[in-house]
Amino acid sequence: MLMEIRHYHLKPGQRDAWVHYMEDVIIPFQESKGMVIHGSFIDDEDEDGYVWLRSFDDEAHREALYDAVYKDEEWTTKIGPPIPTMLDHVGVVNRVYSTPKSTLK
Repeated sequence: MLMEIRHYHLKPGQRDAWVHYMEDVIIPFQESKGMVIHGSFIDDEDEDGYVWLRSFDDEAHREALYDAVYKDEEWTTKIGPPIPTMLDHVGVVNRVYSTPKSTLK
């Protein structure tokens, strides 16, 4: 399994709006396309920090789901455009693979 650990830095004062948008719009849309989202987290030490986790079977699966989500007209015309009003930048995207005894497979 390929896991993405995505660290975002939000624009000041936008965390509540971002969490709402992620949990009510982005995550349901991505899940409707087949993505598996494992969690959505706020940073206790950074009021503008946000982290979320999603997984894929492998790199080919990730590429196919990226195409299904990010090339979809609903994403390009409706869901994607408001993101820059809340998100300052994507800080780090870690791609990690599960080990043989990991409980996440």
